[in-house]
Formats: sequence, structure tokens, C-alpha cells
Amino acid sequence: MGQVTRRDFQKTALGLGLSTGLTTALGSGRLSGANSGVAERASPAESFRGPYCFFSKHLPDLAWGELGRTVKEAGFDGVDLTVRPEGHVLPERVATDLPRAIEAIAASGVPVPMVTTSLLSAEDPAAVPTFEAASKGGVRLLKPGYYKYSLKDVPRELADAGRQLASLADLGRRYDMVVGYHTHAGYVGGPTLDFLPEIEKLDAQVVGVYFDIRHAVIEGGRIGWQLAAALAMPRLRMIAVKDCVWRKDEKGRWRDGHCPLGEGMVDWPAFCRMLAQADYQGPVSMHIEYDIDGATPASRRDGMIEAARRDLAFVKGQMEEAYRG
Repeated sequence: MGQVTRRDFQKTALGLGLSTGLTTALGSGRLSGANSGVAERASPAESFRGPYCFFSKHLPDLAWGELGRTVKEAGFDGVDLTVRPEGHVLPERVATDLPRAIEAIAASGVPVPMVTTSLLSAEDPAAVPTFEAASKGGVRLLKPGYYKYSLKDVPRELADAGRQLASLADLGRRYDMVVGYHTHAGYVGGPTLDFLPEIEKLDAQVVGVYFDIRHAVIEGGRIGWQLAAALAMPRLRMIAVKDCVWRKDEKGRWRDGHCPLGEGMVDWPAFCRMLAQADYQGPVSMHIEYDIDGATPASRRDGMIEAARRDLAFVKGQMEEAYRG
């Protein structure tokens, strides 16, 4: 796939109805905003300075302190901490356990820049305690849960999801946090373009996009992922990195699957160039969703850590090359 030039970028955006002023800002990278993850500038970035975070879902058996030490030794800058059922912090214990988890991880030498939750609205009993504890612990980015399609009345379903997200935005405003909606295939927001209009109705200071390039490619394998990334860029707050392939299952049906970074369908040079052009400086959350071999839990854990090191080296190399160029 060829490089996306600034002129091509602006033509695409204009063709989709964006203003000349916005496309100029996108093309030049002059994007700003508190907690935006995108800094104001007049030329492409020369280096990526955001934190590379490890998604704690993949080391579920490690205690908080050991998790932090392991992540640091693997070369990561922070932890994307699960605060949800079966996570490192359980929702019903968030008020007491999240401060302790953040403190234990920080004591090992890495911070917690972001938390991953299953919150869908402010009506969830865990919502206020989660925002309050995270904010007091210095966390500024929160991933909510996923809204599901029933595909019976899609416009109404999108509007309903937007209203629920707006209630979380109110908590973000109260606790000085940013809610980043994860673009996960198969759910509302998976294609990005479906839910972006609802996100754009909300305050950019407290609601943004947690862009997942793997799921964007699954939902739009040719130009679709590029359009999704381009239009989401002004609201980009966090990114998830993983790769994907299409495979046939045992019944001969095509299914999307996971694979190590660089071995699948994601066009990493093109995606990283888009990030560099926008001077994205927010968290990069590393997900290891593909199978890890091992006969015992300990051997699988060692394999997971080795896979994380390998994928981290890959994405760092891609980002460094894109931001230098």
C-alpha cells in the first residue's frame, strides 16, 4: 500500500464532508486539547514520546507489584490495568483496591496511565467509585465497556449508546478524566465511522477514541481502516496494537484471527505514518491475543512475556521509523 500523502489525506477528508480548516489541521498535525494525546505543532513529529503500556489482561495471575516489575523488565513504560470482572481490580472492590494496585505498580517503577473497565453508563454502581479512585491515583484515561448491536433499529441503537456514553462523559468532566471508546470489531464503534458522530457530539476534553488498528482492518480491510483512522484522528486518545489474519475454521468458514505483530494484515508503516503526521503522543497499549504455547501456567507466562518483548520491539521500530521520516 502506498504512502498516504497530505494532499491525498485532505482530498479524502474533504470528500467525506470535512471542513477545509479541519483537513488542514489534520494534514499539518495542528491538533490540540487538554489530555488529548495529540500535541499542537506545525510540522510532523520527530519522535514518539508516549508510553508503551502492557495490557494486564494477559498476565492475570500476577499480583500488582509483580505485574509492575514484570512489565518494567520487559521494557514497557506503564500498565493498562484491568478494572472489571475477572480483572486485576474487581469492580465491587474498586474503592479500596484500585488505589492499592496503582501504588504497588508505581512502587515497582512503572505508572498506570490508563484503566480498562466494563462500564457502560454512570448508572453502574461501580462507575463513580472507579472514576474517583482512578482520578485520585493520577490515572487520566479510562476505557469503558462495549455497546452491542441488535441490528433491529441501528440509528436508535447508536443514539442509545451515545446517551450512555454521555453519562460517562459527565463523570469524566467531574473527575478530570478522558473516556476513550475502544473501536472493537463486532460491537458499536467497531467500524469507527458508525459511532464517531455520537462521540463528536460530546466534549472533546472528556471523550475520545481508543483506536484499535487490528479491529479497524478487520472491519475495513482496504481503504476502510484508513478512513476510520483519518476521521478519528482529532479525537484520538489511546491506541491498541495487535495484528490479524483471516483463516478457515474446522468447518471451512472464514474467521478473523490473531497473530504476532508484522505477520498479519495490518499495514504498520502506513498506520504509523498517520500517527506521526498527527503527532500522536498518547499511550500505546500492547495486546497479545494470539495463542501462546506452554505445558504449564509458568511456561505460558514466560512465553507471553517473550511475545510481548518481541511485539514491543516491532512496534517501537515501526514508530521510530515513521516519526523520523
